Amino acid sequence: MLFTISGKHIDITEAIRKHAEEKTSKLPKYYNSINQIEVIIDGSQGGNTSVEIIARGEHSKVFIVTETGDDAYKCIDLAVHKLERQLRRKKGKERDNKHTAGTGTIEQDLIT
Repeated sequence: MLFTISGKHIDITEAIRKHAEEKTSKLPKYYNSINQIEVIIDGSQGGNTSVEIIARGEHSKVFIVTETGDDAYKCIDLAVHKLERQLRRKKGKERDNKHTAGTGTIEQDLIT
C-alpha cells in the first residue's frame, strides 16, 4: 500500500507522519482493495487544522474524508474514524449485492 502525506502551510513532523501512517495502516482491514492513501494536512492562519484523507481502491474507487479542528492528531483520528465508517458501509453494500436471493426456491421452479 502506497502512503503519502503532505502539508500546506504547516511542517509535517516525524511524529505527525508516524501517527497518520499508523492510523491509516489499519484501513485495508475494512476494505481489501485499498492500494493508496494520501493524507493532506492544512494549517490555516486562524489556528485551525484541516485534515483530508483520500483512499484510492481498485476499479477507480475513491473515498475522501475531511476533518477540521484545533489539534492535528485529533483531526487525523476523527478523519480515520469517518473513513472506516465509509469503508464498512461500502463493503456491506457490495456483500449484500453479491448474495441476492432468487424469486423462488428450486422446488417451486421445478413444479411450475
